[in-house]
Amino acid sequence: MHDLVIRGGTIIDGTGKAAFTGDVAVRGGVIVEAGGKAGPARREVDAGGAIVTPGWVDIHTHYDGQATWDGDLTPSAWHGVTTTVFGNCGVGFAPVKPGAEPYLINLMEGVEDIPEIVLSEGIDFRWESFPEFMDVLAETPRTMDIGCQVPHAALRFYCMGDRGADYQALPSDDEIAHMGRLLEEALAAGALGFTTSRTIKHKAADGRFTPSLTAREAELFGMADAMRRAGKGVLQVNSDFEDGDFAILRAAAERAGRPLSVLLIQVDNAPDRWQETRDGIRAANAAGIAANGQVGTRPIGILMGLETSVHPFLRHRTWKELEHLSPRERYLTLKNNAEVRERLLAEDRSHGHAKWMDFGLDKAHPLALPLDYEPDPANSVGARARREGLDKWELALDLMMAEEGKAILLYPFENYYHGDLEVVREMMTDPYTVCGVADGGAHVGLICDSSAPTTLLTHWGRDRKRGERFDLPFLVKKQTRDTARAYGLTDRGTIEAGMKADLNVIDFDNLAVTMPEVVYDLPAGGRRLI
Repeated sequence: MHDLVIRGGTIIDGTGKAAFTGDVAVRGGVIVEAGGKAGPARREVDAGGAIVTPGWVDIHTHYDGQATWDGDLTPSAWHGVTTTVFGNCGVGFAPVKPGAEPYLINLMEGVEDIPEIVLSEGIDFRWESFPEFMDVLAETPRTMDIGCQVPHAALRFYCMGDRGADYQALPSDDEIAHMGRLLEEALAAGALGFTTSRTIKHKAADGRFTPSLTAREAELFGMADAMRRAGKGVLQVNSDFEDGDFAILRAAAERAGRPLSVLLIQVDNAPDRWQETRDGIRAANAAGIAANGQVGTRPIGILMGLETSVHPFLRHRTWKELEHLSPRERYLTLKNNAEVRERLLAEDRSHGHAKWMDFGLDKAHPLALPLDYEPDPANSVGARARREGLDKWELALDLMMAEEGKAILLYPFENYYHGDLEVVREMMTDPYTVCGVADGGAHVGLICDSSAPTTLLTHWGRDRKRGERFDLPFLVKKQTRDTARAYGLTDRGTIEAGMKADLNVIDFDNLAVTMPEVVYDLPAGGRRLI
């Protein structure tokens, strides 16, 4: 007698091979049969007309804080994620000395747009060491499996004190050795990797750059030596890849004898640099160094509305005068008070935020159902305003005022330099890339790409109109087997006998991403997009 049989579904098993029809049988949380006709079970699921896939393995999230209070890790759980890995990009909450928590919160708030009040109210810091952090995480019953990584910033601050927050401060040999011992200890306890950030986009809420921004070879090699001693872990990096950064990181991974995983993103100020990084990844693999690039499946875009963290009028004096009001009161004021609206639209737009937003509105699009994550630039806010002889700022305000002030604009600021997703398609086809950078749990008032696994199937496997699609076996493998293997998780990611029974049953014809909306369900009434 099986515990569970999923009957008659179209099985896409994560290996990349063609789909086939049959049953999936489970006993003791493990797949025992895949395909054919399975025997009786205590529980049966009729999957006729549906596709059956492995659960998604999302290796790039920032649930470090949310995981301490939320056993479901929404919205990722709603999108079929059954394993999530956080602690990416060098930020996290362990190790931490008593009294040092505010700095780590300040850094996470700035880098990942998670409000200080949410983290302060939501996290009960009952640990100091990284293994103790893992013990606390293990106390919560969970919808999905979690894995965590050791963040460079926390390690540096723990071992160097206040100097560790200064990216220009150099650790002593003893401090490097101390960091290495703690990293080795964490990896031995089950941490999945060591993560660092080398991008100027990452700043603490107080404006300071991330502490690992320009970590020298001695510091990185000290961490590499610890990884070699442990014989475990992935070196995960977010970098701008300037000034020979990839060569340094490749050397560290080679010294560690461990895999290197880097974010592969197209940025507007250097739209071809991603190809140099991809070539570096290919060369590393040719030299016997396991390396991959984590790629997105849709544009990396800011969601802008009257209740989000960023929108065109955020720095306007009139808007600041309205900030004490509730979202509903602000909306009604702008709707019913023509004088306030006119003042808001007439304000000076020469400051930095307004200049950025003026550029952004030329690329921004209103989101509407069915969601289009590959919008035509000819239909942007700026393009429409020019066609209709309108002020694009006034048009943007009108668009955000729709749906009772709940409407959203998408400003695709990365992976969309050419106005389509052909660069993303090229990234995805590379054998050394995996799905990543969805950032679940982060940028909570700004981005909601934790729904990207659903977009992966719907846009790339069914709905894309502006270029080639992919077959479903390729897409499923990219988000299951490939991501699992990138972190050495060889017990999941495919539907085969002996693998963990992490499974999705998907009504593919009716699968869709719903409209992003702002809710206030985080600790202290904190705001997030879902």
